[in-house]
This record gives sequence, structure tokens and C-alpha cells, in this order.
Amino acid sequence: MITTAFRIITADQRLAEQRGIKGVLTGISGIGKTSQLWTLDAPRMLFLNLEAGELAVQGWPGDEVRIRDWELARDLACWVGGPNPAMRADQTYSSSHYERVCAAFGDPSVLAKYDTLFVDSITVASRLCLQWCKGQPQATSDRSGKPDMRGAYGLLGQEMIAWLTHLQHTPGKNVWLVGILDKRLDDFSRPYFSLQVEGAKTGLELPGIVDEVVTMAELKTEDGQPYRAFVCTTLNPFGYPAKDRSGRLDTIEEPHLGRLMEKIRRPAGAPPPRLDYGRPADATPTSTDTAKGA
Repeated sequence: MITTAFRIITADQRLAEQRGIKGVLTGISGIGKTSQLWTLDAPRMLFLNLEAGELAVQGWPGDEVRIRDWELARDLACWVGGPNPAMRADQTYSSSHYERVCAAFGDPSVLAKYDTLFVDSITVASRLCLQWCKGQPQATSDRSGKPDMRGAYGLLGQEMIAWLTHLQHTPGKNVWLVGILDKRLDDFSRPYFSLQVEGAKTGLELPGIVDEVVTMAELKTEDGQPYRAFVCTTLNPFGYPAKDRSGRLDTIEEPHLGRLMEKIRRPAGAPPPRLDYGRPADATPTSTDTAKGA
């Protein structure tokens, strides 16, 4: 029996919808990611603080929730994101879970005054999640009764992706997830950048969940003077992780999250001006390209 309501959303209805921006803000430790709170409208902001690093925003006049364990992180995600109808009653983020957290936290209508959630940071969230996972039955071997780290990391990946996906589906609100960026070397000693999170699954899948991935980096002018900037597009010469699903951002933007969000919300042009299907006139095929075309 089909019980789920079905309706076709017309183009006019879809274009009239108020959609939130879901993004990741990453960068090396100390570059100024948390300080981006100062660029946003404080009365409309809710700061989900997992870092316990209030010194960077001391005096910031906004509301804050301090999270110190994974259970609270999941409950808050359910409270702000609402129930997931795809979940069974015994699962996290289900209608039953939502009713329980509403009874504990109060009417979720108090969240209506916030249009942006600033989560700092997913790096710490993954550590809290891993600590919780180590205490679950999946992290203990059935045969030996000893800790099973493979089971713990498998559960970690499931929990983190479910948490991030639920936040991503928060209706009508912007959600920015802050994370620390690491510089590492691959097997051939070539440098690359990756998000600092526990477990490989979260870091690999996160860019596909959110709309925007922005790296706050230190760049240099032609005369060698350093400056901070946002790197916003996948094709960038620096190798930083970045993604712009809106199609409105340049590769390098000023490091001001408030103005960046305003630019993302601007009316988009038709696809031809936004997408470039051609190859540069001075592009010379490499020997590899020639071999592929042969």
C-alpha cells in the first residue's frame, strides 16, 4: 500500500522556494575560520560549538549551543532538521526520535529566528562520534570479545554520514560546517590536501553531500605579499578542495562569508553564460590525449 503523498513541483514553485546554503568551510588551523562568525548577522545565527574555542569569537553577540558528546550532537541535528520519514521508529532521526528530543528541548519553533547554523567543527564531531562508536556492540568482536576497530570505524562512517545528511536536509536554513585542513603526501610523495576527520568514509563522501566547499587559504600576490582568500571552485591552481554548485562564485573570493552567501543567492543566468563547454584556443593536446583519441 502506498501511503506517501505524491505531488509534482512545478517550475514556478521550485524557483520560489527559499532554500538554504549547505557548505563546508575548511582551512589550516589558525587561518581564521571560526572568526567568520563576525561576518554574519549575529541575531540570525546559531553557533553549534564543539571546539570549545570561544577565544576567537570572544564578544560575539550571538547565541551558542555547546556540544560535548555525540548523543547531544545527534539530538540537536534531529531537533533542527525535523524527522526523516524514511527512518523506522527505532532508528535515529525517526519521528519517534524527533518527538523525544522535542519533549526534552522544547518546541522547535524557537529555532525560527535563526536562518544560519554554524557548526564548528566536524573535525571534533568525528572524534566524539568515534569515542561513542568504540562503546557500541559493533566495536566488539563476537568471537573473541575484544575491541574490533574495524567495526568501530564502520559504524563511525555510518553515523557521520547520517548526521551530515540530516543537517544538509534542514529545511530553509543555511548550514556551514567548519573543518580543519591537512596537507599530506601520497605514495609518490606528492602533496595533497584533505579534511581532518576520523575515518576515510566521511572525508570522501562529504563533498557530495553539501552544495559548497570553500577553502580559506593564505595566497600570495605577484610580489610575494601574503593575503587570505576563499578558494571556491574545483578547478583551481592550488590543489585545494573546493566546489561551487551555484555556479556564481569565482575561483578566488574575498574571505567574508556573509558577502559570499549574498553572491551565491544572486539570480543565476541561463546555462550558456554559466557553463563553458569549449576548450581554450591555445590548448595543446598531450601525447596521452592523442593516444586516447587514436
